[in-house]
Amino acid sequence: MKDRILISICALLGYACGQPSSQPETTAQAPYYIAAYVWPSCHDEALSRHLLWPEGTGEWEVIRKGNKRFEGHYQPRRPLWGYEMDDNPQVVEKWIDAAADHGVNVFIYDWYWYNESPFLENALNNGFLQAKNRDRMQFYIMWANHDVYQAFFNVHLYQDEPMLWDARVDWKSYKALVDRVIHRYFKQPNYFKIDGKPVFSIFDASKLIESFGGSAEETCQALDYFRAEVEKAGFPGLHIQWNQAWGSMMSEEKAGKFSQKIDSMGFNSVAMYNMGGFDEDYLVYGANALRILERMDSALHVPLFPCVSIGWDDTPRFPNKDPHGIVHYNNTPASFAMLLLKAKEYVNRHPEQPKLIIVNAWNEWVEGGYLLPDMLNGFGYLEAVKDIIVDGKYDRYR
Repeated sequence: MKDRILISICALLGYACGQPSSQPETTAQAPYYIAAYVWPSCHDEALSRHLLWPEGTGEWEVIRKGNKRFEGHYQPRRPLWGYEMDDNPQVVEKWIDAAADHGVNVFIYDWYWYNESPFLENALNNGFLQAKNRDRMQFYIMWANHDVYQAFFNVHLYQDEPMLWDARVDWKSYKALVDRVIHRYFKQPNYFKIDGKPVFSIFDASKLIESFGGSAEETCQALDYFRAEVEKAGFPGLHIQWNQAWGSMMSEEKAGKFSQKIDSMGFNSVAMYNMGGFDEDYLVYGANALRILERMDSALHVPLFPCVSIGWDDTPRFPNKDPHGIVHYNNTPASFAMLLLKAKEYVNRHPEQPKLIIVNAWNEWVEGGYLLPDMLNGFGYLEAVKDIIVDGKYDRYR
């Protein structure tokens, strides 16, 4: 059975019987940056306890209530290290050592701003930035500027989905946001930069445009303001990353228009929160994602950083979701490793850009995507990163 699965991986991801389509080269002068998203919901803070997770354990409250929907469904997800708080610096120190020891060297923290103030910021402020070994890991921020609905975050508490927060900002709030990220985060010595410019990822550019009256011109003014403030703070500029969230296969015409929008608004790169082409079979999902990556790559004039998703199972948030809406076939560290190898080959073919590969995710327990060890696979996903990225050991996955 294992041999048949690995042959299927090779076929779907474009390999000739156990032999990589192009052997990844080694470039000592150009390190690989393996960046994993950190979802900062698993801790207690006053606002989230009041509005979303009254038990005082953050979203662990929902994750622990995950239930099986079919035979073999892995729910609830069980962390190998237990249900630890992500704002505890001792916990994050353990994370950092495990990540750095296996080749993960950047954390991308999901970061929220609602009603003129931050939300779920304590994981970064009290956890990561207070970790004694934080110098082993770089980080940057992805502004997760999406609306928040009550039932999405706790279906056990709310039966409908009224909007809790609208993610749009006005100029006053936007300026406060810009000031906060520059002085609180960009100035941290281990903030991730490209060409000396701090990287700032924006999850939903359309929501940003809505914030400024739907005007692309005023949105560009807002981004220019951000750049100017960053330069005033002593940096050579700002690297603004368009986050595509879920990628999809675009027609050539649509891809061309997308590229024009990226260029006209002055974004410096494109990334995704999840690789595109979702399918309940991880092998099909991965093959779809590679086609989407190549289509986007052919259209864009800025760097495109590949994303490799570990899986997808957000059933703890959705009580009526069926198996077709989650990844549950061939969802293994071996499948992930081969897709990570394809991402490595992609960045090797683009020596003009940083060798940045993004992984969803470090700790998305509620969505079924995490590198952290669990009771099912142990350290399997982290070992896959080390094998592919650090050691170049491909034989065990052929």
